[in-house]
Amino acid sequence: MLTKEELPVCPVATTVELIGNKWKLLIIRNLLARPWRFNELRKDLAGISQKVLTDNLRSLESDGIITRTVFPEVPPRVEYALSELGETLRPILDSMEAWGKTYKANLEDT
Repeated sequence: MLTKEELPVCPVATTVELIGNKWKLLIIRNLLARPWRFNELRKDLAGISQKVLTDNLRSLESDGIITRTVFPEVPPRVEYALSELGETLRPILDSMEAWGKTYKANLEDT
């Protein structure tokens, strides 16, 4: 987790620092719907490697955006879900989805 001093001064840059890569946004998109297991995420996110998924999940967990729950079963089951803080990203991703749809519709009109 970055300290307050390590984060950019600009709030937009802070948001980009925390969720601004392609994979983090897609992970969050999935977790907005429901908790996911690691292999489910890996299969759904075409092109992501196990290492990149692991690194991004660890980063999101460290930043308090997602939670990781280990169930005491054999074999162990691990689920990732949005934390309360992560849930506050919902309006941002909803806006991004709406903008993307509008952009695509405008491309079709030209």
